[in-house]
Amino acid sequence: MDGLDVAELVERLGSDEDAVRKMAAFKLQSNIGDPSFTDVFISEGGLTNLRYLTLHASGNTLAYSLTCFSRLLEVDKGWDHVNQDVVERVVELVVTHPLVNILRGAMAVLGAIVAHQRSPNTQETYTDTFGFRALKPAIAIYPHFLEKIVSSLSAADHALCANALQLINALMRDAITNDGEAEWPRFIKRLQDLGVIKAVYSLMQSNALQDLAHPLLEFQALTKVLLRKWRDVPVDLHKPEHRRALKAIHLASNPGKSVETLEDSEYGKEKKHNPEKWRRLGFETETPGFEFEETGYLGMMDLADYVRKNENAFQTLLLEQSTFSPRTRCPIARASLAVTTILYDRFEVDGSDLDDTKAYLALETRSNYDKIFKPLILQWSRLHLAGLRAFFRLWKVTGAEREDFLKLVDLVRVLLDAVIGDAKRDTSIQEVEEMIQDYDCERLRKLQMENLQLMYEDTWGHHLRQVRDELNHEALQFMKEQRIRCLLHGAWFADGQGLKNESGRAMQADTKSVSQVRYVKLSHNRRYLHYAEFDVKGDQDPDLDSLHEKR
Repeated sequence: MDGLDVAELVERLGSDEDAVRKMAAFKLQSNIGDPSFTDVFISEGGLTNLRYLTLHASGNTLAYSLTCFSRLLEVDKGWDHVNQDVVERVVELVVTHPLVNILRGAMAVLGAIVAHQRSPNTQETYTDTFGFRALKPAIAIYPHFLEKIVSSLSAADHALCANALQLINALMRDAITNDGEAEWPRFIKRLQDLGVIKAVYSLMQSNALQDLAHPLLEFQALTKVLLRKWRDVPVDLHKPEHRRALKAIHLASNPGKSVETLEDSEYGKEKKHNPEKWRRLGFETETPGFEFEETGYLGMMDLADYVRKNENAFQTLLLEQSTFSPRTRCPIARASLAVTTILYDRFEVDGSDLDDTKAYLALETRSNYDKIFKPLILQWSRLHLAGLRAFFRLWKVTGAEREDFLKLVDLVRVLLDAVIGDAKRDTSIQEVEEMIQDYDCERLRKLQMENLQLMYEDTWGHHLRQVRDELNHEALQFMKEQRIRCLLHGAWFADGQGLKNESGRAMQADTKSVSQVRYVKLSHNRRYLHYAEFDVKGDQDPDLDSLHEKR
């Protein structure tokens, strides 16, 4: 701010000459983030001129003005000049303008507007001026808005990618927080259909990671929030979308025309028509709604996604399983729910916190990127499919039966933990799928035993070491006492092995000849070892007085 006349700068922003306005907006960029400067700038009426440029300028003047306006909003100033005209103008720029420097500023402004309602430092109530709701009228006019944002994630300009992803994060966060139960899933699905997952996955594996660290980490945290939110939605067959999902799973199994569907009957009455209707699909009972209690709607989504994308394989597997006895059939539905739970635990979804993203940036060094970023979580559906196929393969290879289900779950858990845990940030999903498929059972079992040993070591290691030390001490004392008792009674030794000298070699009475046997006995006061050498071992043990040598 030193040497800069704020009043003159404000006057130049309102000049009739575009070159003057452009230079003023350019200078303003480097000072607008200073709160002390901003207060003076607003008091001089500069905000009105800046807003006018945002609405009516073009070229570099517009680009500089948008950057200034976004930085002003970042320091929580100028919100009284944000209205529907500004929002519609900026949305129009995002959709229709080709220049990267204008798109950067426009997306930054929209990101600030969408995120403003969750600021902890403001007491304003949530209105149509802020949040995702503020953009909806303009998006209705420019329906390709979301498509344009998602396509910007593939831009060569990293700053544009970062601003686009920050805007997407703000829209997702606002939709999850404020939209109804039926609205936010539709919005998330629309983003996914536009390819946001693929785009972010590529960015997370790229070399541009350092420039995009914060928005990528936030998107990763939001992904966990979405998974947790879906898991927390209980399966309720009175809801049309839940009933349709379960019906689709059943119909994909090719049940036959005689089987009555859920839409046409009361829940729980299908047994009259087919007592194995749900158990043949791998559910434990004929009331499948209750079996989604642990995984919630997330488990139903994963199962429905597998069935929809692999309908032929699903039907073939069911046909193959029907030739086995009920005891040896692989429970497909239960296996799918188990894999969902394994992945949920593996990515520590319950441990995520949407507002703790900045805490991760303390580790913002290139050596820690593999620990922070987990791009494989964005490939949830493919990981679930790979894990489910591994479950089927292991069930067949091990010859498992119904009672072995939990053992197979533990084995698959070890497999997914090993492969996903060892995968680096730039490991492709294809490589992960191949590793899961090629992991042989013997190697997996060995790894399971090693993990079990480590687990026991962590849990009981201190106590086991203490018990081992006590047992070693007791055993040593027992052996010493046993040997002393033996020597008090007396013992025969062959070839002079009964005693040793200080150098540890066997003692001999005559260095030229070695006696065949030696009798050794400990004195009653345990101070001396008495011994004598004999040609042959006698029938009776010699008494202590006949042993002339002692040591």
